[in-house]
Amino acid sequence: MSKAGLATLVAAALMANSALAKVGADQAAKLGVSGTPLTPMGAERAGNADGSIPAWTGGITQPPAGYKIGMHHPDPFASDKPLMTITAKNYKDYADQLTVGQMAMFEKYPEWRMAVYPTRRSASNPARTYEMTIKNALTGEIVGDGDGVANVAEGIPFPILDSDPVKAGQEAIWNHKLKYKGVSARRWSNQAPVTATGNYVLVRIKEELLGLYYRPGATLADINNILVYFYQEVVSPPRLAGQVLLVHETLNSQIGPRQAWVYNPGQRRVRRAPNIAYDNPGTAADNLRTTDMTDMFNGALDRYDWKLVGKREMYMPYNSYKAHSSDSKVADMLKPGYVDPDYLRYEKHRVYVVDANLKAGKRHINPRRTMYLDEDSWQILVVDHYDAQGKLWRYSEAPSVNYYEVPVFWSTLEDHHDLKSGRYLAVGLDNQDAMYDFSFQTTPDMFSPQSLRQRGIQ
Repeated sequence: MSKAGLATLVAAALMANSALAKVGADQAAKLGVSGTPLTPMGAERAGNADGSIPAWTGGITQPPAGYKIGMHHPDPFASDKPLMTITAKNYKDYADQLTVGQMAMFEKYPEWRMAVYPTRRSASNPARTYEMTIKNALTGEIVGDGDGVANVAEGIPFPILDSDPVKAGQEAIWNHKLKYKGVSARRWSNQAPVTATGNYVLVRIKEELLGLYYRPGATLADINNILVYFYQEVVSPPRLAGQVLLVHETLNSQIGPRQAWVYNPGQRRVRRAPNIAYDNPGTAADNLRTTDMTDMFNGALDRYDWKLVGKREMYMPYNSYKAHSSDSKVADMLKPGYVDPDYLRYEKHRVYVVDANLKAGKRHINPRRTMYLDEDSWQILVVDHYDAQGKLWRYSEAPSVNYYEVPVFWSTLEDHHDLKSGRYLAVGLDNQDAMYDFSFQTTPDMFSPQSLRQRGIQ
């Protein structure tokens, strides 16, 4: 759609829905592809005061020359040079722009470092995602105490956050959960639980996704409360091969919570798995991540009190194309304690800071988490996790890239660091495998419990 057409659509939406508006028409009018104070996703369009964060000009709308669908996405910023390197010796000079977890990494690993590059606001989305996000600004509502969303479709539900910090915190997390990931995809999500001495066995995992929420024209009524169908199969090593997880992720837990099933080749049967939620151990992760740490956070909101703490300029993993490259070898990337910093890139970006604190009477192995969400994409880029004594336990980060063919800005890796044991889990190690297939075609029938045997699991 042309910019003029999008402007007409926005104006019509403002007039038609103002009576039901989640935000006022005057606020929603600040959202736009160009010429408005806010981007379609609700980020500040302008750069920061000292110019270290530039203005958003649309993100990556054309891939680099030579790119073809199916390739690991080439680095459009390969000629960039680091502006500086933050190390264990100088990190305190940058404490205001670092998370507690990042500072703990410097304390624990004196050789860990963050190479800081020029900020490139590369995040972009399809035009329809922008259109629907602007519409949602007028109508979107939180259900209950963060239990779900209402009166939204396809796009980000809350591009302009509520003035109440509690509701704003819930809205920000729902924005992350509902960020566009393509309607369907097939991918390798290989992971390595790395010991403190650097040893690991690569776990090869095949995944398929179908996001009903993102289908053009879909409404909440049409999709029967299903956000996404998710299928995961462990391919190797042999001792884990054949394990399957099937998830039906919902949009409103008041209507129905997440449903899950597992297939265990030793038992040779499909069974319900009501515990695939919250702090249940993640698949083949050697207890280095919980189920709700998938995609940094994908769980129900009901066990925590959420609060938007504020918005800060911070150094975040961003445009991590070297970690994504098919030229990079997993054996070279994984070092004792952390992913080799030579493969990572950090930039200064504005992020929303959201605190999650366990509610009275609820349980979770992480009673507190602090999440840092990119203003341009709503991707959670970093999480600091605390233990029952209120001490920092884990540091998680999501080096991300723009998948040009969609387009969407999404993680290429997730690494979850246990700061007590020195172990960590690296997820998304698909460097020598086929790239995400966003053209993958599937149907809801392929995500029924009965379909597991039809897929050849006996």
